[in-house]
Amino acid sequence: MGKRYFCDYCDRSFQDSLHNRKKHLNGLQHLKAKKVWYDMFRDAATILVDEQNKRPCWKFLLIGQCDFGSKCRFSHMSGQDLQKLSLQVEEERRAKEWPLDTVELPEVHLEDWLEKRAKRLSSAPSSRAEPARTTIFQYPMGWPPIQELPPSLRAPPPGGWPLQPSVQWG
Repeated sequence: MGKRYFCDYCDRSFQDSLHNRKKHLNGLQHLKAKKVWYDMFRDAATILVDEQNKRPCWKFLLIGQCDFGSKCRFSHMSGQDLQKLSLQVEEERRAKEWPLDTVELPEVHLEDWLEKRAKRLSSAPSSRAEPARTTIFQYPMGWPPIQELPPSLRAPPPGGWPLQPSVQWG
């Protein structure tokens, strides 16, 4: 039987050989399907520019349907759709520029930062001399009694869980 090649763009498979694969990858159907796939991930500004450069598809505007669908070389957007898209592009542009205009980051020099760090470390008590902090567990309200909890939710016994004998998996 032999190996088969499946093209995700075209959603079809064929006998895998160098000749067949080259023929398919350079074919018009594959190139169009690949373009449609990558067009799904374009940003609004690129779509707006492309749609403004296209002439309107009269069949789509009159009937509301086009035989070519997303592969049509004419625009399927009305004037109102283009206005909505241009507003969306403008909002995205403002959103990108806004944080840069209002936020001014202070200049921080390495020497200043090192001085502050040295002061903080010298004033902080040594963590080695300080005993380890223990967290106090508080039983949540509304839970069933501790005896009815599954073992995974129960608190460990004092001194920890007993060590299990080592088991060799074979």
